Amino acid sequence: MLLRVRFSSRVRESYNARWGRAVRVAKSGLCTKKGDATKKSLNLKIYMPQSMTGYGNAEAMYDGKKIAVELRSVNSKLLDVTVKASAQYRELEVEVRRRLAPLQRGKVDVLITVDSAAAQPAVSINGDLFRSYYGYLKELMASVGEATVPVGEILRLPEVVANAKAELTEEEATRALACVENAVQQLVLFREQEGATLMADILQRVALIGELLAQVEPFDKERIELTKARLRQALDEAVGAAAVDANRFEQELIYYLEKLDVTEEKTRLRSHCSYFVQAAQAVGSGRKLGFIAQEMGREINTLGSKANDSNMQRIVISMKDELEKIKEQLLNIL
Repeated sequence: MLLRVRFSSRVRESYNARWGRAVRVAKSGLCTKKGDATKKSLNLKIYMPQSMTGYGNAEAMYDGKKIAVELRSVNSKLLDVTVKASAQYRELEVEVRRRLAPLQRGKVDVLITVDSAAAQPAVSINGDLFRSYYGYLKELMASVGEATVPVGEILRLPEVVANAKAELTEEEATRALACVENAVQQLVLFREQEGATLMADILQRVALIGELLAQVEPFDKERIELTKARLRQALDEAVGAAAVDANRFEQELIYYLEKLDVTEEKTRLRSHCSYFVQAAQAVGSGRKLGFIAQEMGREINTLGSKANDSNMQRIVISMKDELEKIKEQLLNIL
């Protein structure tokens, strides 16, 4: 179930502009060749991503009392709600939790308070218990030669003075729950503001990984030729050029170069980056994006282990650095 929140046209246009720019940057970073089919397949619907960090508050007046609700949210694997409420609202905890269910994930702290200055709680004194304490203390004080009975101390004894619990009317409960719903809307708005910023940064880093992958290409071709020349030179120096069987050398060379071939890793990494951008358009995609980032990491690691070239290694290190930043940001995406 999704919580629908109304936004002003200016806020929505700002979000769409920021989010749209991020998607366009990611597309351009992944499509390095003219007419790339990947670019055509990324014709995606825009939605507003959410962070799990946020804050929302709302206030309402009822019968001279001010009801205040505060919501604070941080990242968590599941939806973990803690409700702290004034005594008369504790019976609403189940309904409060139900209204927070659309948040899906995050550790949410809920604080519901009532301004006591507007309406002082009724106080009752248990007269029978007070007189019982007074009579007992009067005799006790007389036995030690004291004539004054400490009335103030009697009032501090258990159950002598009690605050009368105010009855929660249906109308007041409705007003309090409406206040909670308003606070949830503010929290969702905060989450979407931060989520748009986070996702824009993430997609820019995915695009950068795509650009770094394109930079691998010339070094990949160059290292193959250098490897061939180095092996040929070493063989010539060892046994002499005349003793080398050219056909057998080519066969062994192909077998050796197959172990260094990174075509599959580059294709998979490019595919994972494209899928990452596509999956980022789905609601509640944080966990899925985390799994895709893990697959991207596997391909980058394999690319690095097969590189056998200092220039390619430097590029791989840069890709790993960007990927770690992506993973860190994804921990806070819903």
